[in-house]
Amino acid sequence: MANNQKKHSANIPGPYYVTSPDDPGGQGCIACTICFNAAPGFYSEDAEGYAYVSQQPASEAEIALCQGQLEACPASAIGNDG
Repeated sequence: MANNQKKHSANIPGPYYVTSPDDPGGQGCIACTICFNAAPGFYSEDAEGYAYVSQQPASEAEIALCQGQLEACPASAIGNDG
């Protein structure tokens, strides 16, 4: 489960977020590229290759896309506070 106390600093405000790679609980982004390749525009990569949320979803289809990435994340680094 993503750690909402260790959110990546580049996440934009909103319910979806990616946990920082330095999360001591081991739930941080591992730079696998899955989310930002499958949902570009919603997830982006920083200079070191780690993901962050760059746009929050608005429509049901966008929410489903972002939720799919949350479920697909092998590190469980994507969370939803909504």
